[in-house]
Amino acid sequence: MRRFLRPGHDPVRERLKRDLFQFNKTVEHGFPHQPSALGYSPFLRLMAIGTRSGAIKLYGAPGVEFMGLHEENNTVMQIHFIPDRCQLVTLLDDNSLHLWSLKQHSGASELREEHRFTLKGPPGSPPSATQITAVLPHSSREVLYLGTESGNIFVVELPSFKALEDRTITSEAVLQWVPEDYCNRRSCELVEALREHPKNPVQILIGYSRGLIVLWDLQNSKVTHQFLGVQQLENLYWQRDGSKFISCHYDGSYTLWPVTSDNRQPEPLENLVPYGPFPCKAISKIYWQTTKNGLPYIIFQGGMPRASYGDRHSISVVHGSQQTAFDFTSRVIDFFIIFSSEPAAEFDDPSAMVVLAEEELVVIDLKTAGWPAVHPPYLASLHCSAITCSHHVSNIPLKLWERIIGAGSKQNINYSSMPWPIDGGTNIAPDPPQRDLLLTGHEDGTVRFWDASGVCLHLLYKLSTVRVFLTDADPNDNMNTQGEDEWPPLRKVGTFDPYSDDPRLGIQKIYLCKYSGYLAVAGTAGQILVMELNDEDAEHVVDHAEADLLQDQEGYRWKGHEKLKTRDGPVRFEAGFQPFVLVQCQPPAVVTSLALHSEWKLVAFGTSHGFGLFDHQQKRLVFVKCTLHPSDQLALEGPLSRVKSLKKSLRQSFRRIRRSRVSSRKRRGGGGHASEVQEANAKFDQDTLQEMELAPVQRKIEARSAEDSFTGFVRTLYFADTFLRDSSRHCPSLWAGTNGGTVYAFCLRVPPAERRMDEPVRAEQAKEIQLMHRAPVVGILVLDGRSTPLPEPLEVAHDLSKSPDMQGSHQLLVVSEEQFKVFTLPKVSSKLKLKLTALEGCRVRKVTVANFGSCRTDDYSENDLAVLTNLGDIQIISLPFLKLQIRYPCIRKEDVSGIASCVFTKYGQGFYLISPSEFERFSLSTKWLVEPRCIVDMPEVTSNNHVYNKPGMENAARKSSSSDYGEDERKSGQLMEHALLNDEKVLKEIQSTLEGGR
Repeated sequence: MRRFLRPGHDPVRERLKRDLFQFNKTVEHGFPHQPSALGYSPFLRLMAIGTRSGAIKLYGAPGVEFMGLHEENNTVMQIHFIPDRCQLVTLLDDNSLHLWSLKQHSGASELREEHRFTLKGPPGSPPSATQITAVLPHSSREVLYLGTESGNIFVVELPSFKALEDRTITSEAVLQWVPEDYCNRRSCELVEALREHPKNPVQILIGYSRGLIVLWDLQNSKVTHQFLGVQQLENLYWQRDGSKFISCHYDGSYTLWPVTSDNRQPEPLENLVPYGPFPCKAISKIYWQTTKNGLPYIIFQGGMPRASYGDRHSISVVHGSQQTAFDFTSRVIDFFIIFSSEPAAEFDDPSAMVVLAEEELVVIDLKTAGWPAVHPPYLASLHCSAITCSHHVSNIPLKLWERIIGAGSKQNINYSSMPWPIDGGTNIAPDPPQRDLLLTGHEDGTVRFWDASGVCLHLLYKLSTVRVFLTDADPNDNMNTQGEDEWPPLRKVGTFDPYSDDPRLGIQKIYLCKYSGYLAVAGTAGQILVMELNDEDAEHVVDHAEADLLQDQEGYRWKGHEKLKTRDGPVRFEAGFQPFVLVQCQPPAVVTSLALHSEWKLVAFGTSHGFGLFDHQQKRLVFVKCTLHPSDQLALEGPLSRVKSLKKSLRQSFRRIRRSRVSSRKRRGGGGHASEVQEANAKFDQDTLQEMELAPVQRKIEARSAEDSFTGFVRTLYFADTFLRDSSRHCPSLWAGTNGGTVYAFCLRVPPAERRMDEPVRAEQAKEIQLMHRAPVVGILVLDGRSTPLPEPLEVAHDLSKSPDMQGSHQLLVVSEEQFKVFTLPKVSSKLKLKLTALEGCRVRKVTVANFGSCRTDDYSENDLAVLTNLGDIQIISLPFLKLQIRYPCIRKEDVSGIASCVFTKYGQGFYLISPSEFERFSLSTKWLVEPRCIVDMPEVTSNNHVYNKPGMENAARKSSSSDYGEDERKSGQLMEHALLNDEKVLKEIQSTLEGGR
């Protein structure tokens, strides 16, 4: 009678659930999608990236990450850090300015938006009058100078964003100081660049798009120097001592200008077209960096010859006789140079160049000969080739971890050994409790191993399966080979390469055994590679075996792609995972499921045609099973085939609709007269309409016909040592679940270790279960006598799990898209079920067993099912009683690719793609939480710039203590102001201190 009782509210269980479950989206791994702006603070040593969706992300030392999001979701156009402050300003494409601050809260720093502002012109003025094109945060930290399309420069007070109209620098005021003959030929037009004099903050350099450049005296409101350029201006850069500056232009040239002490008309010192004489692309940004040896670094973006290299995305570095044009595979958004920021330093001495491209971040070491790239500890280009699948492995043994790192270090010999140059902030998050791997399969046939233990997703090792096969491109080809006399001196950099030699190489399934080091990967063309880890390079023959899943059945003809051709003879492999056997499915369809049992040395694989079992120790096929239904013609057309019949698809759709209507009316009409049937149908239609109005997503489980296409599609494979034939003897078994709701169970006879190579593995089908509703089977699990999931292979042997209970009766859990069902073993009689679809109108997309530990005590943990549905919800369901514990909304239901890419971990975390290049990490557990926790301290200000005063600045000066004191007193005022911002409890004490100072 207990199961018929209405379950009451259990306060003990509710309290326990709060100790076990908590949903958090913790960190975004990977490279920001569609970056649009870049900023850098030499003071904080932090980098900021803005995106087209309005996100802003700050990065410092590994583990130091902050994220903010503009409410407007507009494109971030520019990012500027306020000098010597934990603040930055962003400019969006709607012409709004936003002030962000890093403030401490609960012992860690947080990024917060403080103010927003939109520049407004006089009534009746066109939008271009206030359209911001250039932003200059002044070193006084009191004002922003905003250049506009109209040529006017507006001044805005910080942090209030109050416009100081009396200090506007109009184009008319500038033109008064320019020769008339020059003014007649060209007007100021828009402000292209604003640069503060490095030694004299009273002067700013203003560059207009038509080529005019002036040095403006802020104190006296006049032009002190004018530089009459004749080419369209792109950008400006000061030399460190302020005696010269360099301008770059639309025609691919740059010009060096002197700044003389007298008022004579300056003439250019040098005008050069580096890649001339033919027409060249614009140089959009340039740096002039001084060094101790006297030879400057000239670094510029663009300038390539239009005809031959107009499609290249390049940045050139020139140092004496050395010159390299770094060629990027995606558009360059922006770049900056890291150099000595100490005011007392005499030279720039650049150390690194940081380039934000559209698809990756590239850092070049300028100190080391050859200018090698630096391996980034974060912002990895996950999508260097499109991600096709993911696999997570928790708690990697130290020995395997070190061997993988060792293999990866041999691949990174061409990278620079310099420390990561962007090292601001301090990571205060606790060290990861264990070593976790995230493996991603890619379209180009590679598998990448990522350190997913902490906040930074770091690449450890890359495995390529291409060498096994014959493709159009030779893997020994080097795309960077170029003769010494080639001009321009291009050199490819970066890892982003979206083009695949052959789509059949794509990795679809991955399975890694962390105890034995065996790895199985399966691909798009029916290929399954079994690999083992080798610490040295090796050359050997890869054994081949074919698995004919159709078993010569009549009437079937494969219409899809051909299998990949393999290389004959020995193949040389790098240190790391090396394939020793290849299993090729026939037909060569996509491998849809994969399982590896390293203790029994068996690998199981499934496609849309059936499944098979392979003994990788004896390198022998054990058996294959065809799961095709006579109607499964679509399964023979393949993913890359375009011969699917539209008529047939439509016909099947209409048949399915007609069947569902008929079956529904049969259920409700029963027998009886025609009038009763019509009345029942009318009532059913009315009830259905009411249900749709109340809850549009609800629907009932519908029985599916065996004639539906892809019923033979193998969705899941599972190895278990359990009771299959009788309750007295357990044996190894293989379970397979199909798209048509069928579960196959095979008894396996695996010889003992001493006779393992002499006797064959044998298999015999023992069970076949057909679910009544025929929904696709997405998960199979066996629970032991304690209702605990069976341990992983070799887990007990390594003393990392208790031995399974073989005394009590085992249970089989079958998870279909629409329900969870528990069967007793070995009789396979139904014991318990949970109909998810009938209640929620959703389908199961992903399911896994996760271990949840209590945040209050280390003595309690439990295993539950973590379930992701097609609505993007995550549900936690208890084992073995299948009680819904809690539900969290996680992914938007419209985000089909995000739902499809989701992967759960063993300890209640998960990853899913929020864009082609970013994983969102989330946690369902209170105990296992990986999130950024960092602090950015205000460094001591060592600026030598003196703040000037003038009548128009008195209001701003009163509001800042730094403008009322001398240099030493100003520093103390700044420190007090910082303390005020970060600790409101000492407000009164600071106020009294300030009053005492006055």
